[in-house]
Amino acid sequence: MKAIQLRAPASLDNLTLVDIADPGDPGPGEIRVRLSASSLNFHDYAVVMGMLPAADGRIPMSDGAGTVEAVGEGVTQFKPGDTVVSIFFPEWIDGVPPATAFRGVPGDGIDGYARELAVTPQHWFTRVPQGYSAAEAATLTCAGLTAWRALFVDGVTQPGSTVLVQGSGGVSVFALQFAKAAGARVIATSSSDAKLARLKALGADELINYKEVPAWGAKALELTGGRGVDTVVEIGGAGTLDQSMMATRVGGHVALIGVLAGFAGPVQTALLMAKNLRVQGLTVGSRQQQLDMIAGIEANGIRPVISDHFPLDRLADAFRHQAANAHFGKIVVDI
Repeated sequence: MKAIQLRAPASLDNLTLVDIADPGDPGPGEIRVRLSASSLNFHDYAVVMGMLPAADGRIPMSDGAGTVEAVGEGVTQFKPGDTVVSIFFPEWIDGVPPATAFRGVPGDGIDGYARELAVTPQHWFTRVPQGYSAAEAATLTCAGLTAWRALFVDGVTQPGSTVLVQGSGGVSVFALQFAKAAGARVIATSSSDAKLARLKALGADELINYKEVPAWGAKALELTGGRGVDTVVEIGGAGTLDQSMMATRVGGHVALIGVLAGFAGPVQTALLMAKNLRVQGLTVGSRQQQLDMIAGIEANGIRPVISDHFPLDRLADAFRHQAANAHFGKIVVDI
């Protein structure tokens, strides 16, 4: 079968299309999945660029969706022909994550889904939203669930809440869609007026071009009459955290997701304390949270925003497109 392997030293030029052995028939409790799609996340980019260490020959990509071809003895959750989507943490089923959860991420600690076939335990996948294609389902594993957890697991987004989203990548667009479905008001930031117009078309209530308004935290305060937002979906990291805290209400929630503007930097601890803020780091979520998200997607008829499609053998080009920030929403790899 065809697969992409990352050769050492990690770089886009060392993503190599290879033929590897068919994984064979599923054993007890396992399913065999013919993968049809994956989608790009910053986590995947960090792996292929060497920011996150991975073994020589690792198959990248945390997200995978496809069709069950066969099931092993004792499998009760799926049958041949079902469309399924992977989970980010194969061993985090529900509740508090086990200590081992973060070491077994597909495409990172273990082989991922840039391949045609996979045989895994059945609990490594879930069902997909009714009517979703494999390409649509492949956007949910990382970006969709991260946005869901930020708003509804760690946060308490509800009708009348105010949410601030940053930019127009996968997590931010999902957060906008989920927040609007919940009846929240959304403030969206971007450096591109064209992308802001697209965010407005998706339902954003207020727009801030952060190149024109560098103090966008104060602008968000102004847009909320000085109260501040309930939740910021923070994808920038240390480089934007101070502005996010400025934008947030007293007792509000900053969902710290990304590192796009820096892994480390000074933080205004006085502001953090004065506002009694909760700044909470999060990394995707559990299998049960993914199932909850899928139920929420079905109840509200939400469809992912897919910007671009690339074939598997052009995975490196897909990452270059991602790095150029030329996309809006998700980039999908068709397998």
